[in-house]
Amino acid sequence: MAKVATNTNFPELLLGNKLIIVDFWATWCGPCRMLSPILDEVEEEMAGQISVVKVNVDDADEIAAKYRIMSIPTLLFFKNGQLVDKTVGAMPKAVLVEKIKANL
Repeated sequence: MAKVATNTNFPELLLGNKLIIVDFWATWCGPCRMLSPILDEVEEEMAGQISVVKVNVDDADEIAAKYRIMSIPTLLFFKNGQLVDKTVGAMPKAVLVEKIKANL
């Protein structure tokens, strides 16, 4: 199950040996609402390999500013605490899975 990030707990959520996918979203964002259930489904299917962290840009503006998030949804991919990839916009499940596998 996805973890919810705040301005204070975000750094600790990036720790671990799984691929961490950070989903920048907002309640008013239509494409975010389309991507969210796909991301949840993929997280469940790949539970041992990935972890999802949700960042509501309206609630955690410091994190969004730090990573210069200009459009949402934006996914940032972290491996061993380091940013390794980024996508912007909603995407079909197959595209998301390929992106994840390329970063494992």
